Amino acid sequence: MRNSFAKLARPGRLIRRLRSSRSGVSMVEFALVLPVLLTMGLYGTEIARMATINMTLSQIALSLADNASRLGQTDNSGVTPTITEGNVDAVLAGAIRDGIAIDLEREGRIILSSLEYDDFTGRQYIKWQRCRGNLDVESNYGNDSTLNGLSGSPITGMGRGTKKVTAQSGMAVMYVEIEYTYRALFENPFGSGDRTLRKEAAYLIRDDRNLAPGLTGANSNSECE
Repeated sequence: MRNSFAKLARPGRLIRRLRSSRSGVSMVEFALVLPVLLTMGLYGTEIARMATINMTLSQIALSLADNASRLGQTDNSGVTPTITEGNVDAVLAGAIRDGIAIDLEREGRIILSSLEYDDFTGRQYIKWQRCRGNLDVESNYGNDSTLNGLSGSPITGMGRGTKKVTAQSGMAVMYVEIEYTYRALFENPFGSGDRTLRKEAAYLIRDDRNLAPGLTGANSNSECE
């Protein structure tokens, strides 16, 4: 009889012991929190990387527009320089080198346009345009042939928003567009995944420049196709 009561009492004691036991609580809590911590860590890493690439693209766009605006600078005030295909190839190659760390040439497209003012028609137009990069995209504003502002639809200016960048008579604006395919570190994390990043920048040419002939010299390796 005593053995029967002892057997009946054992489950009750076991339940009370389990209820009062605190061993393994930390492990359970860690298991519950781990998915949240992992998600936040992955998300933070992705956002930080995207912000870094965004900043890199912005710096490359500004640097290229600045360098293109300085082409042909000379200390001889009696000489009005003409820009060559080689000059433009050089600044575009420099931009590609600046983007080696993010594989800009393969994953992106750089478009450099010379926005000018046509005195005869009073229109803004793209005098010449050169590109580098394997991404198959075109300028948002036109090209230097069939959609240059004199041919095709008029160009009111370049730039996003209501305030457009425009050129004045006898001057030119070096306008840069960069599009880049951002590859996510993780397989479609948190619904974001791959996306296209876009940066634009513009600089007015710094010195007098002979704009009449456009670009001189041999055919460029950076012509937009």
